[in-house]
Amino acid sequence: MTKLFRNIRKNYLNEGKNTKYLKYAIGEIVLVVIGILIALQLNNWKEANAEL
Repeated sequence: MTKLFRNIRKNYLNEGKNTKYLKYAIGEIVLVVIGILIALQLNNWKEANAEL
């Protein structure tokens, strides 16, 4: 899967499609942030249930 993403990035940069690359990069960052927020929420939920 990472090989696929690596090829997408290389193709965008080699073809000079900077705007598409930036959209791809921003989308990837957003997905990572969403994943971190979900993990923090689950951790808080787990700690709240452990106190009961």
